Amino acid sequence: MAPPQALSLRRLNRATLARQMLLSRDKATPVAAVERLIALQAQVPRPPFVGLWTRLKTFARDDLIGLLKRRKLVRGPSLRGTLHLMSAKDFGGLRGALQPALRRGLVSILRDRMKGLDTDELVAAGRSFFKAPQPYDDLRTFFKKKDPKADERARAYIVRMFLPLVMVPTDDPWGFPAVADFALADGWIGKTIRVDDAPPHELVLRYLAAFGPATPADAQVWSGLQGLREVFEELRPRLVSFRDAKQRELFDLPAAPRPSDDAPAPVRFLPEFDNLLLSHDDRTRVIADAHRPRVISKNLQVRATFLVDGVVTGTWKAERKKNGATLVLEPFGKLTKKALAELEEESDALLRFLEEDATSRGVKVAT
Repeated sequence: MAPPQALSLRRLNRATLARQMLLSRDKATPVAAVERLIALQAQVPRPPFVGLWTRLKTFARDDLIGLLKRRKLVRGPSLRGTLHLMSAKDFGGLRGALQPALRRGLVSILRDRMKGLDTDELVAAGRSFFKAPQPYDDLRTFFKKKDPKADERARAYIVRMFLPLVMVPTDDPWGFPAVADFALADGWIGKTIRVDDAPPHELVLRYLAAFGPATPADAQVWSGLQGLREVFEELRPRLVSFRDAKQRELFDLPAAPRPSDDAPAPVRFLPEFDNLLLSHDDRTRVIADAHRPRVISKNLQVRATFLVDGVVTGTWKAERKKNGATLVLEPFGKLTKKALAELEEESDALLRFLEEDATSRGVKVAT
């Protein structure tokens, strides 16, 4: 048997960018794009809009808001227990595979605070509470009023991890207010969502399609699941394998795109919390280890970034003063004239998307 083919770091980068629709903008519909990516981080409302804008040929803010209101896309607790945008189909269909990770995350956070708590009883109370959409914080108040000595945050968090919930979209500019109502997901979607543990094999295949080639450790970081090496071994007959520069074995789908090292990668702007930066154990294919502290803070905030030649080269933020909008770029080093020109052109397009009513737009490079 021939040894696995070696993949350079640059080729790993191009393979991942191709699946993430970051080598060229795609013609996919927003729903198809979200399903291809599996989920988009949505800790705050705006990032999924930017994430789709940077990946699709044609995308408008109202496209996503309309799909949320028609319940084709939903925003709710999912991967790693954090808020994500997913298709309604995947939010329900993948829940069983993700449930062990949600339970593990719950236990690791609450630890002894779970002693004496009846999970089934709390979930039943949460289901009754959310028969009508209500803010999540009101659930804590509900538990506190019911028992003044209660650890209301622990009780509410158990509900959040075991009861599928989605957030209710509104007419706010980015689809949701700062404090949005939560609703029962099965009622919102119109289909019973099972939370029984389900095998993760299909989830792993979906992960490789979106983020491969990858190791079991990479898939575990993305999903929060443990013990995936055995799953990869069971899937081995359906996969191909490679070696990276560190001699780690990487797995992939046979027909997945793996462009050559010299495939061009245009500049791209990524929103806060983009999963491109959060979905591998070894993230050097997209960001140098030395730059990670400037993007991912100790309290797990993830700044908006920009890519030059396929890798994270700096961070960005939009500033608004009266009728003018400015995109402030904070590069990690000196930008070439070519990269700066491309960034300025893309910046103008991004500001047109973010600040539709601004009458003037500009770019500032912080030093």
